[in-house]
Amino acid sequence: MTETDAVTAPDIENDRPTKPALFKGWRRKCPECGKGDLLHSYLKVNDRCGNCGLDLSGHRADDGPAYLTILIVGHLMAPILHVVYFAYRPEPLVTFTIFSIGCLASSLYLLPRLKGVVVAYQWARRMHGFDDRA
Repeated sequence: MTETDAVTAPDIENDRPTKPALFKGWRRKCPECGKGDLLHSYLKVNDRCGNCGLDLSGHRADDGPAYLTILIVGHLMAPILHVVYFAYRPEPLVTFTIFSIGCLASSLYLLPRLKGVVVAYQWARRMHGFDDRA
């Protein structure tokens, strides 16, 4: 590492703060400007931001958002199901219906938001197609 690299490395890491980018991604907005839409048609990532023109085509979200959604929904619903079952002993069909709807609704709510978070994290950390230093 040269002296020049040591001086510019912290500046490059701090020019894209991660936490604000993650909040913008959660809102499904562009991680750079926070105004343009990140997604269209539920889960499709726009090629470019409509506001600032950021190229979003290099993202690699793949299965990450689905995995995170399953992880979060499972960790929320399993303890709730356990408590409800032992506290109230509802009928099996009632339990199945309520928890199926709960899992479906929470999954549909979380999936696009987590996709926005994954794309924003990749942008903030200059991963995949978001490294414009080269």
